Amino acid sequence: MQLFLVVALILAILVVIFAVQNAIPIVVKIFIWKFEGSLALVLLLTLALGAVIGLLVSVPAVIKRSWKISNQNKQIEEMERSLQRKTETPPSTRPE
Repeated sequence: MQLFLVVALILAILVVIFAVQNAIPIVVKIFIWKFEGSLALVLLLTLALGAVIGLLVSVPAVIKRSWKISNQNKQIEEMERSLQRKTETPPSTRPE
């Protein structure tokens, strides 16, 4: 937990240094929209947007993996119950 806090603090300091050094105002035009802000703000927003898009793209894979694990756990439980029933019942004796 302390390592996480130290890394987060270092990252926050680096972001502040980046923002202070890149405070140049720029204009970003997308179709009919026009956005004006500092270079640091535009870059950080782009980074955040990329992270959100990356997370959204990975959601289906995470859901599929979770569903598969759940199904496999159900199969394991069923096999364990089946094995337990087989070991509890005495073997049938065949007349010779």
